Amino acid sequence: MSVEKLMGAIKQASMGAVEAGAPVSVRIGTVKSVSPLSVTVDQRFTLTAEFLILTAATERLAVTVEGTEYPVRPGLQAGDKVVLLRVQGGQQYVILDKVVQG
Repeated sequence: MSVEKLMGAIKQASMGAVEAGAPVSVRIGTVKSVSPLSVTVDQRFTLTAEFLILTAATERLAVTVEGTEYPVRPGLQAGDKVVLLRVQGGQQYVILDKVVQG
């Protein structure tokens, strides 16, 4: 076998291994409901809370100054567009953050 053919075979095998491992992919979803949490992805399927991992960027955050609470970040709301990262293997998705339209 020539070196070129061997290199081609190695390259093809490594690409197949990556595809079989289902590496992380990025998707955009829409929050369908907050309680219970569910997110619709590509209008094809809906992920429920058991398949979602939240980050701190998705949680409600408020500060209290002199007894008055001020919201800094409202948390997820129905209708929000979110960035999802599919965890290797495809069983769970991390909600990375909200999508903000400029």
